[in-house]
Parts: sequence; C-alpha cells; structure tokens
Amino acid sequence: MRPQDLVIDPDITRARTLPGRIYSDPEVFSLAKERVFRPSWQFVADARAISVPGQCLPLTLLEGFLDEPILLTRGRDDVVRALSNVCTHRGTILCEHPGIEKSLVCRYHGRRFDLDGTFRHMPEFEAANDFPSEDDNLRKVSLAAWHDALYFASLRPNVDLHELLAPMRDRLAWLPLPELRFDPSRSRDYLVRANWALYIENYLEGFHIPFVHPSLNEAIDYGAYSTELFPWCNLQLAIAKPGEPAFTPPESSPDFGRRVAAYYWWVFPNMMFNFYPWGLSINIVRPLAPDRTRVSFLSYVSDESKLDAGAGSGLDRVEREDEAVVESVQRGTAASLYPGGRFSPTRERGVHHFQRLFSAALA
Repeated sequence: MRPQDLVIDPDITRARTLPGRIYSDPEVFSLAKERVFRPSWQFVADARAISVPGQCLPLTLLEGFLDEPILLTRGRDDVVRALSNVCTHRGTILCEHPGIEKSLVCRYHGRRFDLDGTFRHMPEFEAANDFPSEDDNLRKVSLAAWHDALYFASLRPNVDLHELLAPMRDRLAWLPLPELRFDPSRSRDYLVRANWALYIENYLEGFHIPFVHPSLNEAIDYGAYSTELFPWCNLQLAIAKPGEPAFTPPESSPDFGRRVAAYYWWVFPNMMFNFYPWGLSINIVRPLAPDRTRVSFLSYVSDESKLDAGAGSGLDRVEREDEAVVESVQRGTAASLYPGGRFSPTRERGVHHFQRLFSAALA
C-alpha cells in the first residue's frame, strides 16, 4: 500500500475515499491490528459482572483478533483491576472460570499471586538467584470505568478513556446508567462477510436509511437526522416522528425541547453505544479476517415497556439489512475497476471522520 493511498483530504468537499483494495488487503488488516486496535480502549464488562470482593472474571480481549487473555479482579480492598491472565512462570492461563478467590494459584506448578497481581510464592525456587523480581508479578492492563457502570481495558492506550468518552459522558450525564440491566435474551453475535471498517462506515451515515431500512425510516425524521463530530467519537442524532417513542432531555441538555428517538454514538475504532428510550445497545465490532467480522449486540434494558416500538425496535431486522448491503460493498470494493469514491458533504461527514482517523493511525 502506497503512503499516498492513506491520505484523506480534511476538506470533505474535495476529499476522495480510501481505495477499495484497503478492505481486502491482508497487510492493511495486520497493520490495523498493531496500530489501531492494540492502543484502543475496548468495552470489557459492566459493574455487576465484577461486583463482589474476591471476584475474578477471565476475559479475552477482542477474541479472534487480539486474543489477549486478561483477568478482572475485585480485591479485598474493593478495587477493580485488570491483569494479564498468564502465569509469569511458563505461560499457563491462570484463571479459566469466573469465581470468588482468595488468591490466584497456577494449576501447572503452583505459583501464587495476590488478586492485585503481586507474586507471593513459588515452590522449588529457593536456589534461583535474583528471585523474585518485578517480572514475576502479573502484568497490569489499563482499566477505567464510565460512571462506575461500564469498564474498559486497553493494552497500551494512546488517549485517556475520560478524554475519549468526554463528549458522550457530558451529553448524556442526565441518563441513569446504573439502572440499566443486561438482558442476555436480547443479546447476540452476528457474523458479517465483510471487512470491519466497511461495517463501521455503514453505521456512520444515515444516508442509506431511506433505501435500506424502511421500518426505521418510518420511526425517525430523516430530514432532521444530523451528525456531530468530536476528536475520537461522533454522534448521530435521530429525531422521532410524531407518536413514536422519544427521550425528553432536561433543560440542562443541548437537546432540550427535541424529541430524540436515538443517540447513536460511535467511539474509535470499533464501539457503538446506541441509546434508546428503552435502554442501551452496545455494539462491538470484532475483526476476524480481511473479509470477516463478528459483531456483538449487548442489550441493557431500563424500561421494558418501550422495547418494541420506535427507532430501538426490530434491531435484528435492521442488522440483517445492514449485513446484506455491507457484504455487497465488500465484493464491490475488491473489484479491480473500483478505484474509490467521493463523500457526500451533507450525509457522510461521519465516514470522512472515521477514514481520517483510521488512515492517520495506519500511517
């Protein structure tokens, strides 16, 4: 890939999109793993999943792509930490299942750690010189929380989580996030035969709604659909048609007086936070291969009475409509006769924003 292929003009009225071959190039896919995703923050758990002192929660960060074994622990001091879930002796996975523990003991050779990752004991090492050392402690993983409700982890963050989420946090400070309850019955994974970035780009514009999503188009005012850009995220604001479920933002909100059907927040590079009157749908886009992506829909419900109406209803149908068009774009962008395109200055500001962040990270 030539360096000039990764240059996106900051002026959307002049800019051309990334070339189509970006979305099927194994080299670009591998580069994105190191330069885009390893420094990224990823949603890992809600507060209720790690709420009891002594609790341990093993996770795989971006399974199928980064595949990093990590472990959330809540110590006896009631502090939640993220650690490497790999024993510092011979690399065994330390904790295989969630549970309550007094310490972490490796089942292979008995090495023991405190819940904060500090090495405590290892049998048959009395003759080892310069032992133990700092390297014998479990590696720490950056962990931060939003409103003490949602936890995020990063292997090597290049931006503070609070800076990353500040626009979303400030805009929605009035929402009662702690009241949200995870609903596994409304949560599922989807396998999409397309590049992860194409899935993101489809999400980041409402341009296709009248053409691809007839039911969603009936619930929102397409003419009032808008996009707001921030350094590391953006917001698509959907306004409800008369009679459709909507938020009633307080006077302190910049949206006061507007009937908001949905707040669609995207956070770089692969997280979506979709706020509906019934609650929150978190969508995590997980790259698997240049032309394969797994998308996790995680539903957190606060008002069940509003689940089956408005912009937040029929999410499975909307997802399948999106899959069909994104898979078609995957085939099209791989064609030798497609060089890339142009952006709609009024409707594709979010796509332009993403491509600028993505290309800058790659370059």
